[in-house]
Amino acid sequence: MPHPSAVVVDESAAVAMLLRLLAVPGRSREEGLIQETIRQELVAMGVSESALQVDTAHKRIPGGGETGNLIVKLPGTHRGPRRLLMAHVDTVPICFGADPVVKGDRIVSRNPATGLGGDDRAGVGVILTAVREILRQQLPHPPLTLFFCVQEEIGLYGARYVSIPKLGKPSLCFNFDGGKAEEICIGATGDYAMEIAIHGHASHAGVHPERGVSAIAIAATAIADLQASGWHGLVEKGKHRGTSNVGIIHGGEATNVVTPLVTLKAEARSHDPVFRKKIVAAYEQAFTKAAKLKSADGKTGRVEFRAELKYESFSLPTDAAVVESARAAIHAAGLTSSLRIGNGGLDANWMVAHGLPTVTLGCGQNQIHTVNEFLHLPSFLDGCRVATLLATGGT
Repeated sequence: MPHPSAVVVDESAAVAMLLRLLAVPGRSREEGLIQETIRQELVAMGVSESALQVDTAHKRIPGGGETGNLIVKLPGTHRGPRRLLMAHVDTVPICFGADPVVKGDRIVSRNPATGLGGDDRAGVGVILTAVREILRQQLPHPPLTLFFCVQEEIGLYGARYVSIPKLGKPSLCFNFDGGKAEEICIGATGDYAMEIAIHGHASHAGVHPERGVSAIAIAATAIADLQASGWHGLVEKGKHRGTSNVGIIHGGEATNVVTPLVTLKAEARSHDPVFRKKIVAAYEQAFTKAAKLKSADGKTGRVEFRAELKYESFSLPTDAAVVESARAAIHAAGLTSSLRIGNGGLDANWMVAHGLPTVTLGCGQNQIHTVNEFLHLPSFLDGCRVATLLATGGT
């Protein structure tokens, strides 16, 4: 195992490249410019154009997008299991217009109205740094795949719809996306998306409100029922645990009309797939029951309920080869590793579903998706060292 002093990274070059990446806009579905920037960085390092390809994931993703996933395959200098390093390239809308600047041991956005976009440009930065160090120092390494995926923030779509054969059958996969460099995320929750359309009956709210059936009243009744019965928010039923949330409600055009249509979007999460489905069933039951609200002349509402699995939960064994490799790299970088299970979705959810064991490692992101976001530079540089060790396969 290499001694920490043997993990050499050009820190100033790593930070300079990260600043370039952070300054490039790239909201979900609009990743063309950042993908081209990554391409230019790789070519400038000496990576052959022929090693770079873009898949057609955006043509399969609902709603489309500017570009697919950028996939780079590098031949090894020696034989060994192929290793994959990945990060998503899109940022949330609040990061549009970020102006990155170094302040002490942090990078922040000079623009106070934006987030920074360290989620997940820091992940991109550690991977590119690892490649640059391999080429600069001519480090021996096994075959490598670099996977820069799109549309993570709006549904893990790039990883879900990736052209799997283009990845080259990697045996060990490492996703860089959030948290501390010494933390290894070996599992994450699953998520169902729910779309609910409530159909009531319109009437004049001042003249004959009793002849209408308010879709808003149905929605309110159902949500109140879910809250009172413990199925909304933190859901704990015996030994089972999950969460749910109604996040989006649309309906109504005038106060003098009993609202005939309301649409809602909600989610249900749990590490337990069976319990997650019970949360979804509780939602469907609550809205179906509430739709029985009657007008004075006997009309009732009706509900259209649709639930779709966004991503399945997973938990890797603590002794899995990919976990042990991540631990060894972290220790070789002079850090103490720790394992965790996440309650949010990760590209790793879909990678594992594709049969590719994947752990997620951090690189200094903090307070993501807010205007207070910052990147902790020491943690980012630790991530660069860990990524370089993982890419060389020396651990």
